[in-house]
Amino acid sequence: MTARAIGTAVALLALLAGCGSQPPSPGVDTPAVEDLAGFGAAAPTAAPAPTAATARPTAAATPKPRTPSTRPTRSASPKPPANAASRLRTLPSGARQVVVVSADGYGTSHATLETFAKKDGVWRPALGAMPARLGTNGFTDSKVEGDLETPTGMYGFGPTMYGIAADPGVRYPYHRLVADDWWNENPATPGYNTFQHGPDPGGASEALWKVTPQYDHFAVITYNMPVKVADPPRGSGIFLHVMVPGRSTAGCVSLAEADLLRVLRWLDPAARPRIVLAPAAELDRY
Repeated sequence: MTARAIGTAVALLALLAGCGSQPPSPGVDTPAVEDLAGFGAAAPTAAPAPTAATARPTAAATPKPRTPSTRPTRSASPKPPANAASRLRTLPSGARQVVVVSADGYGTSHATLETFAKKDGVWRPALGAMPARLGTNGFTDSKVEGDLETPTGMYGFGPTMYGIAADPGVRYPYHRLVADDWWNENPATPGYNTFQHGPDPGGASEALWKVTPQYDHFAVITYNMPVKVADPPRGSGIFLHVMVPGRSTAGCVSLAEADLLRVLRWLDPAARPRIVLAPAAELDRY
């Protein structure tokens, strides 16, 4: 600040001091405070804004409760429902089709036939349940020739299907029966329990080309194949054939023709099919 400015400020202050509380004389201008700023007097500053420390407190926000993690977890595949095929314990590992024929007990000729296919290691129903007939005297664990009983057990199907009628479209080789086609049921002959064409083998052998409607179409169940020599003989000619309504069989398994054709067309030799014959309560044996 220059000397002249200082002197002017001092004179002004002296003039103000002499006035005391008296109002200034008319015609005398009182310098505004801001006019003093140019002479080095500090101008008053605005009141400081409230700081965080002096700000009005506000209610603290209530934290939201944490929810449990909803990370997806892999659920186990549902267990397939139990069925007749799932009870079987001795099926060959390569079998992918099985026919199960079961009844309420040993002494009835009425049964149910079910079909199952194996997919991804699980046996699943294929064609649905079908009513079937057995031998007149029902199931037996120890069949003999002529006893009118159906043998229990697990068996395969013969390599050829047969019928008086034309091939209905099966996957197996099919032989259409002609005159002199026999099933040898004479245990005294070397060809016992086999198909033969020619003269009558004797005994209880069946003239296949004459037995209708039963042998319009049929599959061979491989019971007693190859033949086990026994006394009395263990039986022969066990087929899956056409049912005669209202009648049992001599030991075979029969189905209504429409049902039989569905089964014969479904069977696939590449799937190594098996057939299980037993009372329902005994299926766990096989």
